[in-house]
Amino acid sequence: MPLYFILKSLHSSRCPSASLDFVVEPWFLGGGKDTPGGKDFAAWQKEVEGPANILFTTSLTDLPAPVEPRVALISGRTADNPRLLTESIAGGCKTIYLEKPGAPTVTELEAMAAEAKAAGVEVLMGYNKNVCKYVTKTREFAATVPGSHTTFVSNNAYENTPESLGECFERNAEGMLKNMAIHELALLVSFYDVSVDNIESVTADKEFSSMQTLPGPSGKEFTDFDKIKFTIKTKTGKSVSVAADRCGGTDSYATVQDGSSDEELFRYYMPDEEDKAEVDALMAQYPDAMPYFFTQDKDYITVKERVAKFCADGSEATGVATIDIAVETLKVAEYLTPSLMEQLK
Repeated sequence: MPLYFILKSLHSSRCPSASLDFVVEPWFLGGGKDTPGGKDFAAWQKEVEGPANILFTTSLTDLPAPVEPRVALISGRTADNPRLLTESIAGGCKTIYLEKPGAPTVTELEAMAAEAKAAGVEVLMGYNKNVCKYVTKTREFAATVPGSHTTFVSNNAYENTPESLGECFERNAEGMLKNMAIHELALLVSFYDVSVDNIESVTADKEFSSMQTLPGPSGKEFTDFDKIKFTIKTKTGKSVSVAADRCGGTDSYATVQDGSSDEELFRYYMPDEEDKAEVDALMAQYPDAMPYFFTQDKDYITVKERVAKFCADGSEATGVATIDIAVETLKVAEYLTPSLMEQLK
């Protein structure tokens, strides 16, 4: 998500429990200042820096000691997150909002969780779909149909070309299950008892799924799923499916099927009809951004506000995933990726 889009959501009344006081941005304030994104960022900085009394800097070490409870929103390159968490804790942050997947590997994320726990710092995750309307509605309906089967479908709107997908594969080199589909895996861990120890089987839908090896802009080749669908069955008797398509469009949704006949009984989209007008307005305001930013906008605001309110007054951040959920989610992603790739060979 464009950094200035995230920041504008905080520098507004949409997150009433938070104030945007500091922006740490080494790229747009450094080597990337002359890029198109850097110029947009500089224009926004000029607009708000003085009137809003926001400090823009390139390093967390430049921040003064906090006088009120401080939350850090870490939304950088995944590989930088361990260092940024350490610096955020040293900078006096009481709470950390960490974007998915949190770290490149389970080992690093476990170390981050241990570091935060030792410092008495709560780390909450930006898994927005945990609080999404379409997830809540789907889970509520499924609970009324014994033996039903739920499928979560995630779509992006990349062009279905080697150039577009190759760029996507390189920029998201951790792979689809640690990136695009990690939100759905977090749902499975949070609500469906999915863990590495509790997975009985995982089965790829070979008719739907596709895996490609493509060169990225650097010329280096990357192998990843451009679309994947699979079903997990747990040792405790639960079954749930996930489908993710890099080129599937702008909408995500979930379905509930009859467990015996496979008849679809329920489908709920994100965005629904109520939210589409807001999505259209945001797309017109930010025409260069990926459309999925806007379909998820309200849910990201919900997560940010709940995390900010937790930091400010200790209110429970209902539905927001913890770093422990994130660790198990990353374990599941690392477990599933080689198994699914082997099934698609």
